[in-house]
Amino acid sequence: MEEREQLDGIIREDLPQQSEEKAFIEKVVTINRVTKVTKGGKNLGFTALVVVGDGESKVGFALGKANEVADAIRKGIKKAKGSLIEVRKKDTTILHEVYGEFGAVTVLLKPALRGTGVIACAPIRAICECAGIKDILTKNLSKSTNSINVVKATFLALMSLKKPKDIEIKDNKDN
Repeated sequence: MEEREQLDGIIREDLPQQSEEKAFIEKVVTINRVTKVTKGGKNLGFTALVVVGDGESKVGFALGKANEVADAIRKGIKKAKGSLIEVRKKDTTILHEVYGEFGAVTVLLKPALRGTGVIACAPIRAICECAGIKDILTKNLSKSTNSINVVKATFLALMSLKKPKDIEIKDNKDN
């Protein structure tokens, strides 16, 4: 009996702990070196634009700032996990064509047929991969390629996707 209790203790300790958190896909979009000029000289720092998602339908982004690159990425990942949004999808693509606008950036997201793949620039591609979107056509309609604004415009576009019920009701009214 005593051996059995000891054995149970050993087995329980050796088992890997199951984490309640799902494994997230983490992508670093850009890392910028920033400098602040002060009376004492220049202070060097880094910003990291990070996108995280579960690969199914949840995705988030954040900008981490720190004196070291690794710390900036870690802070960005932690913030991004706290700002997840649900993306409405139909199989492997989005439900309908949608525009997103932030600052000087305007992006167009269009649904695509199965097998098309992700046709997008690097920031939008990172978001789509983290959100589990496998087939999509995108276009940056502005001259600006600022990664932060492109990511924010893409998130505004994804948040403006309508529910499937709303689309069906609108189609019925047109007929």
